[in-house]
Amino acid sequence: MSVFMDLNIISSNDKNRLKSIIETAAHLGYSTVAINYVVEPQQKKTEIPKPQSVSDIFDKFPIIQGKSSPIKVLNRLTIVASDASHFRLTSEYKNFDLVAVYPKTEKLFHAACMTFDVDIICIAATEKQPFHFKRAPVNGAIDRGVFFEICYAAAIRDNIMRRYTISNAFVLIEICKGKNIILSSGAERSLELRGPYDIANLGLVFSLSDGDAKAAVSTNCRSVLLHGGKLMGKSLTISHFFSKGINLYHMVLFPVSLLFDLQSIHLYWLA
Repeated sequence: MSVFMDLNIISSNDKNRLKSIIETAAHLGYSTVAINYVVEPQQKKTEIPKPQSVSDIFDKFPIIQGKSSPIKVLNRLTIVASDASHFRLTSEYKNFDLVAVYPKTEKLFHAACMTFDVDIICIAATEKQPFHFKRAPVNGAIDRGVFFEICYAAAIRDNIMRRYTISNAFVLIEICKGKNIILSSGAERSLELRGPYDIANLGLVFSLSDGDAKAAVSTNCRSVLLHGGKLMGKSLTISHFFSKGINLYHMVLFPVSLLFDLQSIHLYWLA
């Protein structure tokens, strides 16, 4: 059975609204959601918000429709960058499970694809894409395991935004050939959420193949978590161990055929 995820639930100071969205996501069959804290720097030094603990939202997390397990909730940071100085990795970024960037210029899009340490690159949904996508940086992002996000909530709110969303998505998918795409809601209200099978069908409108459309709400999202080193469970990425200074000689490596999973090699502690 597929595991569906929505990695873009817009954060809100209204706790009840956030609870309603997450409860709706669980009812629709999503197993994991990410609360997205969007920061648009107006100056070189902009304070990054500290995400609220997900345990503060629910005393008991809602159960996923059709399953017996509760929904998993992550925290995500998205930087809206119109200048290179807006994206600077700091210790504050470590408070988030995922990091995304929404580049507003072609130069920043190129940097995001080729050098920025991010998990997700966002494209425009509420306006015409302000620059043309080029194959070289897009392929560079794909090679680095970075994913492109298309959000659909804006298309629900407004007919003009719907045209922008479809047009921008179509152009990107033509360049990337359907690779490394995730479809997220960007929902601010529970009524803006749609079920994963509906979103997979929307992917067909964006010109994704049937397989790529389903992957965009399931396996590709899992790959994003692997890239961010935040896949739930006991497995961790190699980069995590090096960053923590852990000696790999104290670990047991399973056979490569069992360990190599998408873009992350899993290592396990000795019991």
